[in-house]
Amino acid sequence: MATSVRFSPETEMRLNRLAKETGRAKSFYIKQMVENNIDDVEDSYLADSVLERIRAGKEKIFSSASVRKELGLDD
Repeated sequence: MATSVRFSPETEMRLNRLAKETGRAKSFYIKQMVENNIDDVEDSYLADSVLERIRAGKEKIFSSASVRKELGLDD
C-alpha cells in the first residue's frame, strides 16, 4: 500500500543522510520506524481517546473493588 508522508526539512535531511551513509533506501527506515513504534503510538492515542470518553461521561468505569467483588475475588 502506498502512503505519502511529509516530513519537516530537518527530519527529511536526517533521513537522507542516514540512507546515503548506509546505502539503504529511505523507505526501509520509514517502514522500520513505523513497525517498531506503532504499538506505542496506538497505546498512547487510544488511551487518550478512552480518557476523553470517560471525562465526557460516555465510557463506563469500574473500581478495582467492584471488579474484585463481581468476580468473587474478595474472599
